[in-house]
Amino acid sequence: MNNGFSILVIDDEAQIRKLLEIALEANEYRVLFATNGKEGITMAASHQPDLILLDLGLPDEDGQSILKKLREWFINPIIILSVKSTEEEIVKALDNGANDYMTKPFRTQELLARIRTALRSKTSSSNETIQVFGSCSIDFASRIVKNREEIVKLTATEYNLLALLIKNDGRVLTHQYILKEIWGQSYSEQTQYLRVFVAQLRKKIEEDANHPKFIITESGVGYRFNSS
Repeated sequence: MNNGFSILVIDDEAQIRKLLEIALEANEYRVLFATNGKEGITMAASHQPDLILLDLGLPDEDGQSILKKLREWFINPIIILSVKSTEEEIVKALDNGANDYMTKPFRTQELLARIRTALRSKTSSSNETIQVFGSCSIDFASRIVKNREEIVKLTATEYNLLALLIKNDGRVLTHQYILKEIWGQSYSEQTQYLRVFVAQLRKKIEEDANHPKFIITESGVGYRFNSS
């Protein structure tokens, strides 16, 4: 019996594969395995998994290169599992199209939570005009945001930033990606500018702006929206 979701693990470490097999199958996922990049791309194409767990240290080709090749056609979530933990490596993977990044060794329960979030985002209807998170809601058709049924006054930029984060629920967005999407290429290095707007948004939608529940900071990398 499985929950209907299939996960492809691309990793050459037998120990990691066994750990993931036990954890994922215990949670009713159908698990597929590939031990190198070439095999991973072939299996992704033939099986069309709902999610891929990708290691960056593959024996035949750099994982970043495999990620870019997958993102030429594979639209489902990809979560990176890697011993590489530098900000540069993480940002590079996210810019190359990864939905999330976890460093080894990882906590199994945290990984399972990240998988659920990624799959929830995948299966949520892109045609939904209203999304609810906590005591807040956003109506994409009317561009109205409410908190406890009271309209939240947002500037156009604040609204666009919030909408971008919500539409990528569970996905880590880099500072550079957000800045380019909201303000344009010339602002891609203005991270302080982004921090100001995030702080303003948190004051308007979070119960406690100093301990945010929805707009989560990924230190040195960017932000992730958490609707759960």
